[in-house]
Amino acid sequence: MSRKKQTIFPKHQMTLEQMGENIKLARKRRKLTAVQVAERADIVRTTLYQIEKGNPSVAIGAYFNVLRVLGLQDDFLKLAADDELGRKLQDLELLK
Repeated sequence: MSRKKQTIFPKHQMTLEQMGENIKLARKRRKLTAVQVAERADIVRTTLYQIEKGNPSVAIGAYFNVLRVLGLQDDFLKLAADDELGRKLQDLELLK
């Protein structure tokens, strides 16, 4: 079974690229090499390279493991935590 390639709009690809750059900067601030982080995250060096480039085809588990190695695993809890649109939609339902 072949994997379907994810379609990412350019605007959103820039968001992934910024996230990758943030991960790369966090690694460098900790003075860790790419090889060290890849080994500790149990991924190959090329996967870490793809993460740091914001590649959307990398599994979310690999992203999580890299953040774990960097001590940033709790940042995952921030994803979709502030669902402003969802709250507005819920409030509209309550008004009915």
